[in-house]
Amino acid sequence: MTRSVFRFLSRQPDMPEITSERHLLRLPRFRDFEQWHQLRKESRAFLQPWEPSWRTDELTERAFRQRVLRNEQEFHSGMAVPFFLFDRAENTLLGGLTIGLIRRGAAQSCMIGYWMGERHAGRGHMFAALQLAIPYIFGPLELHRIEAACIPDNVNSLRLLEKAGFEQEGLLRDYLKINGEWRDHLLFSRIGGHKARNGKTPS
Repeated sequence: MTRSVFRFLSRQPDMPEITSERHLLRLPRFRDFEQWHQLRKESRAFLQPWEPSWRTDELTERAFRQRVLRNEQEFHSGMAVPFFLFDRAENTLLGGLTIGLIRRGAAQSCMIGYWMGERHAGRGHMFAALQLAIPYIFGPLELHRIEAACIPDNVNSLRLLEKAGFEQEGLLRDYLKINGEWRDHLLFSRIGGHKARNGKTPS
């Protein structure tokens, strides 16, 4: 690992948390299973058009526990920070936001992905999560560039990224296999500490 990874790991708590008055981002825990299971189960038809195909054991407790352990390993190795998003007042799971594919060295970049439970969609929760995650990425994580890939007909996600200050860079052909099919994705990015190409500083 590079020196910047060692600096990052030395400063991080075992379970990092980022909070606002209303929202909380933290790593998944075993006790989150019931909420996660219910939210993912009821949102399956809503989520599947935008996600890789679900495995047959996708919603089992065993698969969830393996996921939590893998998430912790990825965090402690400096590879990813896979957050769950909660409503703080009600301790309600809303969705997830993953800071993944963290690249150090000359790149200093990452890729973000996110999902939202159907009953919580369209209420500004994921925009709020990005407003928490972006300063964390450019601050404590010491990264320079955030990338996000979005299926062109996912209008809600496109609007979210644009609202959060991301710029479209191009088209990635057959980028990911989504719901059983290879799908093109639009590539978006946001750069830390620099003005956008249109001359405006993202908020």
